[in-house]
Amino acid sequence: MSDITSRSGTRAARRLTHLYVGLALYGASSALLVRAGLGLEPWGVLHQGLAERTGISIGVVSIIVGAVVLLLWIPIRQCPGLGTVSNVFAVGIAMDGTLAVVPDVHGLWAQIPVMAAGIVLNGVATGLYISARFGPGPRDGLMTGLNRLTGRSIRLVRTAIEVAVVVTGFLLGGSLGVGTVLYALAIGPLAQFFLRFFDLPAPGSRTVPVAGRTPREAILPR
Repeated sequence: MSDITSRSGTRAARRLTHLYVGLALYGASSALLVRAGLGLEPWGVLHQGLAERTGISIGVVSIIVGAVVLLLWIPIRQCPGLGTVSNVFAVGIAMDGTLAVVPDVHGLWAQIPVMAAGIVLNGVATGLYISARFGPGPRDGLMTGLNRLTGRSIRLVRTAIEVAVVVTGFLLGGSLGVGTVLYALAIGPLAQFFLRFFDLPAPGSRTVPVAGRTPREAILPR
């Protein structure tokens, strides 16, 4: 009995570690994309655009947007988890913290490696965060809720949301560029790989169910 309890406690500790390390790395990866200056991930474009217009830090904007999106869960009857609520605050805090210590980079010789590091680190963060299984991020909960409410496919709902977010962010002054395109192309395969790498299967299970999803339909931590 004590052995079972010990294994259960160890697994819970690993899940919490995956959750919070993943969220911190997600914020850090988004900050690296900002410093690279070659284009941000879709929601990052919106956050940067709003930050430019309001004068608020991009991390705080991310927290505010996450909280607003979480409120949209109410009419579509989504239920948040620990990961959902933690996501709202942890990613933005980590993003501002990273921006405070990582300086701007200039010249393609520096921008390209920083952009690549940001995209890969985002994939690592995604694998860690989702493997914890503490609930989707507020933005992805909105996606799955609309999928259930409308009957439209995850792919269609996600694409519609992200196109609207990117266009709005760009019009507000957000950074749209090659980094945005490369992120869109690379994050699916990267998430698939790191989900498999970090997966914590249920006790007694030998399968890796979450890693078997189509990369574009994996629930990312946003």
